[in-house]
Amino acid sequence: MHIRGVKSLAQEYVQDISCYANCDKTLLSEITEKTSTLHDLGKLNKENQDVLAGKNLAEKLPVHHWDAGAAYFLNSEHFSAFSAVVIQAHHKGFPDFTAEMNKGNEAIFRDSSIASEVDRELPELEAIHNSLIDSQFEYGEEEIKGDHSVFLRMILSCLVDADHTDTAIHYRKYPAEMSPVQLRAAERLAKLDRHIAELKQKGADDDRNALRNEMYLACRNADIEVGITSCDSPVGSGKTTAVMAHLLAQAEKRGLRRIFVVLPFTNIIKQSVDTYRRMLVLPGEKAEEVVAELHHRADFESEDARHLTALWRAPIIVTTAVAFFETLASNSTSTLRRLHELPGSAVFVDESHATLPAKLLPIAWKWINIYAVEWSCYWVLASGSLNRFWTIPEIAGSENSPSVPEIIADGLRRRLAVYENNRISYHCDLSPQSTAELAKWISKFPGPRLVILNTVQSAAVLADYFSKHFGRGCVEHLSTALTANDRENTLERVKERLADKEDTHWTLVATSCIEAGVDLSFRNGFRELGSLVSLLQASGRVNREGLLDDAEMWTFCILEDGMLKLNPGLKDPATVLKGYFEGGRTIAPELSTQSLADEIVLYGLSRKHKDLVIDEKLQRFPQVERNFKVIDSDTRLVVVDSAVAKRLQYGKVDWQVLQKVSVQIAKYKLDELRTPLIMDRIYRWNLEYDGFLGYMAGIVKLKKYRGEAIII
Repeated sequence: MHIRGVKSLAQEYVQDISCYANCDKTLLSEITEKTSTLHDLGKLNKENQDVLAGKNLAEKLPVHHWDAGAAYFLNSEHFSAFSAVVIQAHHKGFPDFTAEMNKGNEAIFRDSSIASEVDRELPELEAIHNSLIDSQFEYGEEEIKGDHSVFLRMILSCLVDADHTDTAIHYRKYPAEMSPVQLRAAERLAKLDRHIAELKQKGADDDRNALRNEMYLACRNADIEVGITSCDSPVGSGKTTAVMAHLLAQAEKRGLRRIFVVLPFTNIIKQSVDTYRRMLVLPGEKAEEVVAELHHRADFESEDARHLTALWRAPIIVTTAVAFFETLASNSTSTLRRLHELPGSAVFVDESHATLPAKLLPIAWKWINIYAVEWSCYWVLASGSLNRFWTIPEIAGSENSPSVPEIIADGLRRRLAVYENNRISYHCDLSPQSTAELAKWISKFPGPRLVILNTVQSAAVLADYFSKHFGRGCVEHLSTALTANDRENTLERVKERLADKEDTHWTLVATSCIEAGVDLSFRNGFRELGSLVSLLQASGRVNREGLLDDAEMWTFCILEDGMLKLNPGLKDPATVLKGYFEGGRTIAPELSTQSLADEIVLYGLSRKHKDLVIDEKLQRFPQVERNFKVIDSDTRLVVVDSAVAKRLQYGKVDWQVLQKVSVQIAKYKLDELRTPLIMDRIYRWNLEYDGFLGYMAGIVKLKKYRGEAIII
């Protein structure tokens, strides 16, 4: 039953993506049929059968069952090298192909520890299998005409998702019949048009609103034929809805099935999701089934936790750059299982300046092009501070980079940019300041004030200091130390306070998660020295509507005083920005691409990240996954809600619930704090947590207790 179920699901997945595959579609179908039919051949081993039948109570199968299928397809009688390697990988991921080819006389793409034993029993296993399942296939030369690495990941995705899904259905963790909601692009675009028309009627009759409406229509009606475009749109121009209208129009024109909105920070997701659900959900639909809200990766290997994996099955998916791009790079089957949902999608990479660090852009740009050309994906790279990284040779590579046209014309962009001029003035004080000095200095400026620091710890420390010395009512705090629920609550409270024009003597202390895609406007802003584009984006949260003529955006430096903490990952871009200040350069969006180019000229790309493109070409899958990290730290999911933690131990918890009551914390920190493990990479927070500082409430308290308190 399981083999038939996996085969049926895998064929369904392949059929869904075949119409979007511009090469290798026949080979995709043939290999998927072979692998889905024989991926579990090794489970017929007698020792494995004893476990499956309950005669042996071992927790896992004693003999690796994937080697038999690989051996079957490496046999000269029915040779299919790609089928063999996909079966070998369907639990543990692909091997390093270069290392496999260098094995010499050892069996390539085999489990050498059991290969001889499997070879002896293979005829018997084949006979049993063929008596139960039809295993007659067409055999011939297998040649991948497109990108090899992406093609192999796509096949593995189809097989693994079918395997995991059928298993989950068997254990009643998924419904047997699943009818995914369709995109219905034309209908959603019509609803969005009506909503925008209503807003136009209610809005002020001024030049700025007229330009926003012009921006919407320009995006909606843009006639684009290529696979990759860009949208350089300043603060307050209505990019969120205008680009969505463009994506829906393009989806209808191109016959696309899904839209991804990729955002750099988790807190932006809720605001975007609320907007899209309000504007795009059709009568009779459930909002959460139309617009999926994925805050952070929740990928689990064990059978008990598979149902918690966040899949890409909704027609509109709002997710983070970490979850999206690390899926493209992944070699972990629990993550790769959703990749086959990407072909035939429109992908809106919003705030693209902050999506990826410079070191990962060369390989990401390669993938963007491959999915555009070979898998019919349509990409929009957008930002209010757009750095055109594809024009930098070190990123684009030696190959001819495709043209990336703008969605909106130069004239409209210039008219929109007029409102950016004189909206804010940039200043700096580059003398390192302690927590107390920083708080005293900031509090002298008119509020409401926005302060952005480069680490979660620094933000929590400064917020705690403000609360202790000026009163809890004088400070709010926002960072990924808070769960999605608490970030949402904090944002709502901040919006209410900003709407109250009498409530001015307070400060929001945050991390970079606040500096893009959030519709907030403060009186003055302060940002720790970092990258130019981060400064520009942060300034978009100050005097957003341009109503003030004396709003300021300050850049400052911190003094590590036992609690404040520098972010070493920002050292290079911070040095570039510091040079601009010291050289008297005018801070403006036009510097965005230049700052990235200057950073590369000064510091280059590390050998490890230069080799990513080569490793990808050579199918060195483990190295690509290991070295492609958007956030260069090993983090784990940590549940802060004790009730959900208990339910995880004793019953089912839906992944939507899980992500709303959990945070991501570095593995080394969890080890240091001896945080208890619940199950398969999921931990239970056992220190103090509150809705103000999040999990940092416990860490700040612990540091003070250990004598690491701030010296005032």
